[in-house]
Amino acid sequence: MTYITATLDWQLAVVAVAVAPILYLGARTFNPRLRDNWCNATHFENSAFSVVQEVLSALRVVKAFGQEERERDRFVRHSSESLAARVRGAWSEGAYDVVIGITTATGTAAVLFLGIQHVQSGTLTLGTLMLVTSYLAQLFGPLNSLSEMTSRTQRSLSSAERAFLLLDQAPDVVEKKHGVPLPHAEGAVTFRNVCFAFDGEHPVLRDISLEIKAKTRVGIMGMTGAGKSTLVSLLTRFYEPTQGQILLDGVDLRDYKLADLRHQFGIVLQESVLFSTSIAENIAYARPDASEHEIIEAAKAAHAHEFIARLPDGYATTVGERGMQLSGGERQRIALARAFLKNAPILILDEPTSSIDIKTEKEIMQIMERLSIGRTVFIIAHRLSTLKHCDLLLGIEKGQVAFIRSDVAKAIGDPFTFATVHPHVEKRNLEAHLGQR
Repeated sequence: MTYITATLDWQLAVVAVAVAPILYLGARTFNPRLRDNWCNATHFENSAFSVVQEVLSALRVVKAFGQEERERDRFVRHSSESLAARVRGAWSEGAYDVVIGITTATGTAAVLFLGIQHVQSGTLTLGTLMLVTSYLAQLFGPLNSLSEMTSRTQRSLSSAERAFLLLDQAPDVVEKKHGVPLPHAEGAVTFRNVCFAFDGEHPVLRDISLEIKAKTRVGIMGMTGAGKSTLVSLLTRFYEPTQGQILLDGVDLRDYKLADLRHQFGIVLQESVLFSTSIAENIAYARPDASEHEIIEAAKAAHAHEFIARLPDGYATTVGERGMQLSGGERQRIALARAFLKNAPILILDEPTSSIDIKTEKEIMQIMERLSIGRTVFIIAHRLSTLKHCDLLLGIEKGQVAFIRSDVAKAIGDPFTFATVHPHVEKRNLEAHLGQR
């Protein structure tokens, strides 16, 4: 269109093309402002959704302390900030549209004004002027569309930027390209001068060195924050040691394929994590291809079949969000059935009986006894009774190994062991506490 207009009247073509640099400068001026406004709007909107998610996941706490109004005000505050940012974005878009409209209208008026002068002077016919204006209309249309598209692009880029910030995060654990396959581990674990710090400056674990033979049941005890859960998290490579090595069957964990390594572990946590689906699917989560017969056998091994069979829909019963339709003991049995079904050579039990009553604890302990046969087991517990069947007792204090004892029954009755679990108890009252226990 520019070329044809130039062949008809080059002065009109120059005036028409002069609009493009002005539109470009307008885009350069408004684009950063539009991006900032939409980024702020997305940020505040995500903050509002975070409040909703936080409150719904802790609804009982909010109700128990009567903080409904406070949480509502918090949500309204974040939502209002998001609304204000969106209004600012709409104002910027509107101002940009006005600039585009005025620029193209001014360009059209300038062409008509100059064209009429050329018609009056006889250098251009009226028909040619009409032809030029029709070509310019087809030229300004795409220019308007491109300019308006930039504002919509900035809105999309603000969301894409947040996504790419997440995708560009370096992974905490990097798998080697040619890792060693691990079909089935024997379960021998060795820690060599292992240190770990979350921020690289304040160590959580210091110089951990110990050797655990295959099929050994290890009880890990210590006060809260001593580093017990962090120690077993290093085994599954949820974190990497900042110093030292961890060996499984004589091979550094970092040399194994990550999927193969994690397939060797069965994990039962303090709070049993269940998904909002059926009981059968929760049990089979570790082995989605497991048959119905295998799922039932795993449930029987975990003493879960009896209560599941009494449910109206049996194994097809939906457990609800986070398994809230089941009791704590029932959720724990399903988690143990999941561990039975996975049949991993190494088992990690992270305080599996801390939130259940004594009767249920005894039943769970019997199940764990059967589950630990022929496996390397790591049991984290504060209750000493949970560790009485272990082969080795490991005490952790302030990120270091306080003691390692193989005479577990004797160690459990030792005042020093009791003080490791209950450091708030004065030494002179240890014997009295042990007597009461």
